[in-house]
Amino acid sequence: MPEKAPAGQLPRSVDIICDNDLVDVCKPGDRIQVVGNFRCLPSKQANYTNAVFRTIVIANNITQLSKETQTAISKEDVANCKRLAKNNKNIFNLLAKSLAPSIHGHEYIKRAILCLLLGGVEKVLPNGTRLRGDINILLIGDPSVAKSQLLRYVLQTAPRAIPTTGRGSSGVGLTAAVTTDQETGERRLEAGAMVLADRGVVCIDEFDKMSDIDRTAIHEVMEQGRVTIAKAGIHASLNARCSVLAAANPVYGKYDQYKTPMENIGLQDSLLSRFDCLFVMLDSIDEDQDLKISDHVVRMHRYRNPLEQDGEPLPLGSNVDILSTINPDDDDQKKTDVFEKYDALLHGSSRKKTDEILSVEFMRKYIHFVKMFKPALTERASEIIADEYSRLRSEDMLDNDVARTQPVTPRTLETMIRLATAHAKARMSTTVTAQDANAAIELVQYAYFKKVLEKEKKRRKRGEEESSEDEDDDDDQHRKRTRAGVSRILE
Repeated sequence: MPEKAPAGQLPRSVDIICDNDLVDVCKPGDRIQVVGNFRCLPSKQANYTNAVFRTIVIANNITQLSKETQTAISKEDVANCKRLAKNNKNIFNLLAKSLAPSIHGHEYIKRAILCLLLGGVEKVLPNGTRLRGDINILLIGDPSVAKSQLLRYVLQTAPRAIPTTGRGSSGVGLTAAVTTDQETGERRLEAGAMVLADRGVVCIDEFDKMSDIDRTAIHEVMEQGRVTIAKAGIHASLNARCSVLAAANPVYGKYDQYKTPMENIGLQDSLLSRFDCLFVMLDSIDEDQDLKISDHVVRMHRYRNPLEQDGEPLPLGSNVDILSTINPDDDDQKKTDVFEKYDALLHGSSRKKTDEILSVEFMRKYIHFVKMFKPALTERASEIIADEYSRLRSEDMLDNDVARTQPVTPRTLETMIRLATAHAKARMSTTVTAQDANAAIELVQYAYFKKVLEKEKKRRKRGEEESSEDEDDDDDQHRKRTRAGVSRILE
């Protein structure tokens, strides 16, 4: 496999012939293990046979190695998932805290990424209209604020995830391309990253480095969930129902506090409105926070693999996976630990021994299990979401100077519905309640008006303190007057 190639060597490829029941066993992008016969075939060109032979493999057996097929949930895992959701009232925060525990802070962003992994409920109306259930998130911030690390963790947790970069991919490479077959000369379709990640996640790093022409190619995919191709006599529509998690830097490299968020982001409103949440991650200077982050990073570097003995490094070949001897049935027999074991060096003083953090394997199985739920909106949750949407629209019309990160469009209403549905999935609930709606509103407000909300809270606190002081002064004066009046009456 490309990611398992030895150091200094390029991955090799070979043609495989599948017949009978092995046809359509896998699809492009899957990681497979093939057992077959290695043969040589003469390559025919025109009407004569060339003396150069090409090598092929005639497949006898194909075993899938991708994470999606390996997520085999046993009865014990299902019982653990149900027990965890039943005993923990705040299961959503536990899942968010267990998401990338090696990254310090970013609680709201981790909650939004958890909603992206869970997803909403896709609906197809009788008239053919499709309401997407995939959640798209854009992370914009200063360098070294763990944007790429969050993307890497999603790649390990999501059942199907495809990584790309902005500079190394084009619009055709993300959607689909028309190529020419070398042997027959016929035109054929080659699937792009988003088509390969159908029902999964596409992680795009350095999103701002893409050209505007390439970015417009993914507009249809992000909203409609399909790729339409009309080139070289080929007219086809491919499914690309995937979530997009993108990371980018501001226009000026670093976030400029004296400019509005829209000027710092520098992306079109038509593209920003397709992202459900847009988070601005700032590298702010705070002495207490910097001490916590530095302590956390130093402990990560001090951590040592348990296989190492007395500080000796691992042998050079110990980290190479020998895929030829993998038996997928062995993984099903292993018991999955629900919680991670406490390690003082790995978790530090910030985590107590009583704190619970779910293991990565159990997180993957839990997400795979709860994605099967399809919660329905209740009337109370619908009213809360509709009221919040109307309030956001009215504020957007009245206050044009509000420092918002995204335009408030009708897609914002669908965003709140999808986030509330994902929150209900985490609780294994069949209905979306007021609790889920309030959690979705909190995420949307943080993503849209992060700094404004913080300032408003501070102003409210100061105003409440001043008003309480004034009320205390008025009460003291009133008490003095009443005492004087009572003393006069007694005299």
